[in-house]
Formats: sequence, C-alpha cells, structure tokens
Amino acid sequence: MALQWLILEYVVAAEAAIAVLLTLPWPKTIRSRIVALISKLLQPFASLIPFAVFNLLDLYWKNEHRLKCSSEVCSEEERVHYERSVYKAQRNVILCVSVCFLYWCMHQICKYHKQIKQLEDVEKKAKDL
Repeated sequence: MALQWLILEYVVAAEAAIAVLLTLPWPKTIRSRIVALISKLLQPFASLIPFAVFNLLDLYWKNEHRLKCSSEVCSEEERVHYERSVYKAQRNVILCVSVCFLYWCMHQICKYHKQIKQLEDVEKKAKDL
C-alpha cells in the first residue's frame, strides 16, 4: 500500500516543480514553449485526479471503520499505533488534496498564459490596422 503514496509524493514534487517553472519570468519565446509543453503534459496528468480521489475515498472509508482506541482497555502500544495511523492518514489526505490543487494551479496558469498570448495577438493586429 505504500507504493501508491510514494507515487503521489513524486507527483506532488513534479507538479510543484512544473508550477515553479510556469511562474518564473522567462523571455516570451521560452515561456511560450514551456507553456505549450506543459499544456500537452496536462492531459496525461489528468488521470492522476481520479487516482487521488479514489485514495481520498479509501482514506475516508478506513477512517469510518477504524477501531477507536480511546479507553483504558487499550495498551500503550495500541494507542501509539492508533495515533500513528491517524497521522499517516492525515498526511495522505494532504497529499491527495495537494495533487488536485497543484494540477488545478498548473491548468489555470497555462490557461492564463494562453489568454495573454491571444490578447497580445489581438492587440498586435489592432496596431497593424
């Protein structure tokens, strides 16, 4: 089960790096090429959204059916194990949410760059007339 969370960690790191690349002040030619490349990468990255949502639903189900260890019947070791599992679940929820959020950020940044380019082209045509 740890493999899916490792994959999500790498995806979050890659998406964060791509978002940083998109927001750096590049010259127009380089920026347009980066935006074009990342726009093409967004389609395969879209498959990560259902994967993250499925993992979120799995975490929710596990949280609802987790054995509660809050009484004095539990030993110290069981209590520590319960707390660790809660912390891991919280970390994994943050991973899933950040995958979705960073994908949305990359999509919006690419969209804004394309709109800016279209407006610049319209402005250029208006000046030529």
